[in-house]
Amino acid sequence: MKTRKKQYGNCNVIGKNAEKFRKEQGIKQKDFIAKLQLMGVDVNPTSYSKLEGQLRIATDKEVFAIAKILKISPE
Repeated sequence: MKTRKKQYGNCNVIGKNAEKFRKEQGIKQKDFIAKLQLMGVDVNPTSYSKLEGQLRIATDKEVFAIAKILKISPE
């Protein structure tokens, strides 16, 4: 898996953990985005990358879907 080129931002608190758990479970970002889209989350690769990089705010719907896919608590 690729390493992050840019430093993390400070627009959300879940991005770093979402990236960590996704990678631990061996899910590629493009496959993860496809799963989010199947759950009704309208997100493109650039937007999701910014979420993981903590460069944009995460919506409650995104937080819920990410937690559900990764089988972790949204907290």
